Amino acid sequence: MMPAARVQAAIELLDSIIEAAKREGAPADRLISAYFKQRRYAGSKDRRAVRDLVYRVIRYCGEIPKSGRVGMIALALDDPQLIPLFDGSTHGPPAIGKNEKPASPGVAPQWLTDALSQSGVEGDVAAGMLGRAPLDIRVNTLKAEREGLELPEPVEALEAPNALRIAAGTNVDQWDEYLDGKIEVQDHGSQIACIAAGARSGEMVIDLCAGAGGKTLSLAAAMGNAGHLIACDTDRGRLSRLVPRANRAGASMVQTRLLNPKEELEALEEYTGNADLVLVDAPCSGTGTWRRKPEGKWRLTPKSLAAYTRLQDDLLEIAAKLVKPGGRIAFVTCSLLDAEGADRIAEFLERNEGFSLKTPDVPLGIPHGGGVRLDPFHHGTDGFFVAIMQCA
Repeated sequence: MMPAARVQAAIELLDSIIEAAKREGAPADRLISAYFKQRRYAGSKDRRAVRDLVYRVIRYCGEIPKSGRVGMIALALDDPQLIPLFDGSTHGPPAIGKNEKPASPGVAPQWLTDALSQSGVEGDVAAGMLGRAPLDIRVNTLKAEREGLELPEPVEALEAPNALRIAAGTNVDQWDEYLDGKIEVQDHGSQIACIAAGARSGEMVIDLCAGAGGKTLSLAAAMGNAGHLIACDTDRGRLSRLVPRANRAGASMVQTRLLNPKEELEALEEYTGNADLVLVDAPCSGTGTWRRKPEGKWRLTPKSLAAYTRLQDDLLEIAAKLVKPGGRIAFVTCSLLDAEGADRIAEFLERNEGFSLKTPDVPLGIPHGGGVRLDPFHHGTDGFFVAIMQCA
């Protein structure tokens, strides 16, 4: 593909990504993959170049653009090297017209930028949310130790005791160490959130929103594979992926429990008032993961954010009924919005006088809203809010 053709391909992809964002369609990475499956003539360099252009535009534009073209024009005006590629050639985009209005640059749509600012996220911290994410792995202490573990590529030891960072794009899932369960891909911030939870050997632990089990496996390792660890979720497909992961990791004490929405307590009745720890890794807006999924800023709406906060409140109330006296709730969201962090905790404590805040014992994080917050600018992690509440 000629450079101009790459720009046109990126514009076409952006059109589909913009439409999908408006109607909650497929994510950008899936649309990009499907696009190139139908265009086998595009080589690996072409695919990489087009993908890079697409994500540069997404990161650059605040409000969702009216079209892929106006988004690309906005990027071109910021990077003049792209302007000559609007050359009107057979496979390239038409020249930029004098009256064409580019999309607006910015971190996110204005309402969301305002919400972030009110949460103390602005300037360099806000800009850091749209950088490029590193690739972090966790050494699985059920099978290996960080010290002395030899891996095929150079690694950097991080603050979390079992965290390593490697070059982004490394095919870790092809390594023998991954296939043998000695390492797991897990963001450094996610590992720190699990450290904050403080799961211990022999405890009764419930992971209320386990998904595919990234944090579940981290908890299992912290518990030394001893105790009871119940991994729950309402999504059968995601939960089904946990079982082979647990087997590979040697986490034999993990049990899974499929839940029906609004019927969680009925399914977990036998554990009511018995849990030492309930991890509420709550579904959220994902503002802390924009480095990986930057189009998420275009998908979020005030209505969907309100739905997330209601769900988070519901999950905290379920956790409060499951935890035993002296037990604790670990509340985690990969969001930097106070609506999904400090506000949720404050309202929970107002409703539940028997709980009090406990300072998370973590190697990284800034105290915020009764918990700690991690962000890409200060810590090089995904954005997280973590709070621990202890039952009297």
